[in-house]
Amino acid sequence: MMKLAILATLASTASAFLAPCPIVQQNIRAPVNRIFAEETEGNSEDAPAPRSAQEISALTSSVKTVFSLEDIAKVLPHRYPFLLVDKVVEYEMGKRAVGIKSVTLNEPHFTGHFPDRPIMPGVLQVEALAQLAGIVCLQMEGAEPGAVFFFAGVDGVKWKKPVVPGDTLVMEVEIKKWNKRFGIATATGRSYVDGEIAVELDEMKFALAK
Repeated sequence: MMKLAILATLASTASAFLAPCPIVQQNIRAPVNRIFAEETEGNSEDAPAPRSAQEISALTSSVKTVFSLEDIAKVLPHRYPFLLVDKVVEYEMGKRAVGIKSVTLNEPHFTGHFPDRPIMPGVLQVEALAQLAGIVCLQMEGAEPGAVFFFAGVDGVKWKKPVVPGDTLVMEVEIKKWNKRFGIATATGRSYVDGEIAVELDEMKFALAK
């Protein structure tokens, strides 16, 4: 008992000489990540000013329709869902044409090509070019609007980028040869999306059905 009393006395005496240890409250803040903020600020300076729907729509105001969908239906025998030219915006009789195809998810081939990633089949892109060439050829001497023509061959096809719903396919064809006696045509073609080449071909041939 006496040992315990001595130890208690020594402990209390020692603690009297100890300076009180104040509780320090540290206000620690995580460093602010300025990378994203600076990047955002930089982008906001370089980003173009927002444009209205009217301004965006006006971008194509200089593009005039030469043949509407109704006009095309008087020339081509194709009908939905296989009419693949919506309008013609440039046309030189017997020589060339520029046509527009608006790609939408409502088209039936997208249900299977492909369900999780819809892409316009490449063969339909080539078919659309052939139809545009048909609009030129079926208005040339030796042909009649509404006539049926068949694919006879295609060479040098190159697909450069996928064409997906929401894209506007701008197509151009040029007639290289036209045999009015036999109804055989040779043409070249290419298509663009947002100014970038999507598909091009060196030569395609088709013949009028007899």
